[in-house]
Parts: sequence; structure tokens; C-alpha cells
Amino acid sequence: MSWRTLTYFGDSMLLIPTAVIIALVMPWKNDNRHAVWYWLLAFGLAGITVSLSKIAFMGFGIGSVRFNFTGFSGHSAMSATLWPVILWLLSGRLAPLWRGLALGVGYLIPLLVGFSRLVLNAHSASEVISGLLLGFTLSTAFLVSQRRAQLKGFSIAQLSVALLVPLLLLSQGRIATTQHFLERLSAHIAGLEKPWTRADLLKRP
Repeated sequence: MSWRTLTYFGDSMLLIPTAVIIALVMPWKNDNRHAVWYWLLAFGLAGITVSLSKIAFMGFGIGSVRFNFTGFSGHSAMSATLWPVILWLLSGRLAPLWRGLALGVGYLIPLLVGFSRLVLNAHSASEVISGLLLGFTLSTAFLVSQRRAQLKGFSIAQLSVALLVPLLLLSQGRIATTQHFLERLSAHIAGLEKPWTRADLLKRP
């Protein structure tokens, strides 16, 4: 598995549709009536926080030269928000050992995504670490809120349907254009001809 394949596990093209599927499945497989709203809040907060941090930098140059920080790593933050939750949901009726292993995989995938972002020079260490901390905080807060929830299991057919869209997206590997959209939005909001870049940040004394 290549680093680009691993990094795709944090791409918005994969994660946003998967988050919607979680929201659709949650009321059906979870007896906590408020779980879907908690989930939408957690995933939404991750996306909004990442976007605002990027707009603050690309539009207004708000970043850190010392830490080479231009905003939270979206791949790291969003994957750390989603994967622990989906593995928890899918393993809800498994034996405790297998459920623990599944949840461990849910926390491992974002770490690999974050590392892939470093290998591909897409982010600095501060951006990846802060993104992972943001996402893990939100996913863990959601899981803690569901500690008394009773989950229903998935049949093979149900599991196949639930994973159909994510597997199709993984096989195609289409990349989201979120970053380009935020660049244009940031420049428009700030009235700039072009957005701030990392090179602009590192030129500061």
C-alpha cells in the first residue's frame, strides 16, 4: 500500500460521504436517539475548525513561523474524527476482544494518514499533530457520550450496503477539491489577488 493510498483515507472525497452514511445508519443501529446529532456535531466541528484555521492563514496570514503552522491538517483531523466512530459502530455486537481490536484499528488509521501527510510533504509536524489531537478529541468525546448505548449488529448484506460507497470511492481514488475552494474563498474574503502560502509565511523574519 502506497503513501498516497494511505493518505486517501483522510480525503474529504471519501470521508464526507462516509460520514453521511454513518448519520443514516446511526439511528437504525443505536438505541441512543441523540447519537446522530452528536455525530453530526462532532464531524461538523472538525470540518469547521479546520476550514477556519485555513481561511485565517490563507486569507489573513495568521500562522506560526516558529512551528511552521498554516492550519490544522484536514486529512489528519477528519480521519481521526471518523475512523474510530465507524469502527466502533460496525463492531458493536462483536465479542469484547474483537471490538477492542476494531476500535484500535479505528485509532491507528488516522495515525497512518497523518504520517503519510508528512512523508508526502503535504503538512508540517505541528499541523499533523494538532489535526490528530483535534480529531481524536472529538471522536473520543462522541464515544464517551455513547458509552451506555446499545448497538445492533450488521448482517453481511447490511455491511455490504453500508460499505458500498466508501469502497467504490477508494477504488476510484478521486481527490476532493476542498483545498482549492478554500484558497479561492480565503482570497475573496480578504480581498487578495492570491492566498497566502507557506513560502510567504517562511519569508517572515
